[in-house]
Amino acid sequence: MFPLHRGRRLRQNESIRSLVRETSLSPEDFMFPMFIVEGKNQEIEIPSMPGIFRRSIDLTVKEVKELFDLGIRAVNIYVKVNDDLKDNTGKEAWNANGLMQNAIRAIKAVVPEMIVMPDVALDPYSMYGHDGIIKNGEVENDSTVNALVKMAISHAEAGADFVAPSDMMDGRILRMREGLDAAGFTNVGIMSYSAKYASAFYGPFRDALDSAPRQTTEVVPTDKKTYQMDYANRIEAIKEAVWDAEEGADIVMVKPGTAYLDIVREVKDNVNIPVAVFHVSGEYAMIKAAAEKGWLDHDKIMMEQLMCIKRAGASLISTYFAKEAAILLNK
Repeated sequence: MFPLHRGRRLRQNESIRSLVRETSLSPEDFMFPMFIVEGKNQEIEIPSMPGIFRRSIDLTVKEVKELFDLGIRAVNIYVKVNDDLKDNTGKEAWNANGLMQNAIRAIKAVVPEMIVMPDVALDPYSMYGHDGIIKNGEVENDSTVNALVKMAISHAEAGADFVAPSDMMDGRILRMREGLDAAGFTNVGIMSYSAKYASAFYGPFRDALDSAPRQTTEVVPTDKKTYQMDYANRIEAIKEAVWDAEEGADIVMVKPGTAYLDIVREVKDNVNIPVAVFHVSGEYAMIKAAAEKGWLDHDKIMMEQLMCIKRAGASLISTYFAKEAAILLNK
């Protein structure tokens, strides 16, 4: 107790502070989400996400090489699918020559040590913008899971290191693990979006992929609240993460990040596998907008948020700031 103990002794200068610092960040902590489009030499900035682009495969591979040189060791990849390939079955999602599959092969051919984690969900392929197949006006769980298993196997065949189901259907991790194993992909991992909340923070991401639920003349859900989690709930997140771990997930994820750090800690304390956190598009966009206005110091806020996510218990962080943060950490 005071005066024998003075906390300020350990805060006197940066050398002391760094000596006793409890949490640290490195580029190896990050995954970088990437958006891929058809064509060649295509680079289209996403208006609501300054500095983030939709790129064709050739430019995506170039960017992946730069990321690897910075020390980043994993990428999440997402594809923007042409409207004429969208339907209510999602069949383009397991096309062996589809955009996602070609992107996986291209990245692994040029940067084989980069860990590639493709998104597994039907919303980029859905005519309705939902993560599953619509039946009788609802997102039907079990038929969607069957489609997701086909999708995951096609990603594994293309060379994915992990598959990353972000759909929040019930039971999909067990079925995916069984399907991958039966197809001979016992070493392909699963990073499950286990506690994915129905959040307003995803808006810029849906702009990037044109994957928001669409208004139609048919009766379909207008949002994703029947499968993504209610942001008022805490215990449910623990339950979902534990279930996914028991079903065979190698990594569980909490999404979004900074508004859900209590959930990150709860999940970390209740599973014995790595916990990923997705620092999502809305979180990125808010910092960019505030920094542009001069209201916040961009780099200081960026690093503070990433450090706080790591401090809360994240083993790895998927963030659109990965490249910028890695550049700062490498200085």
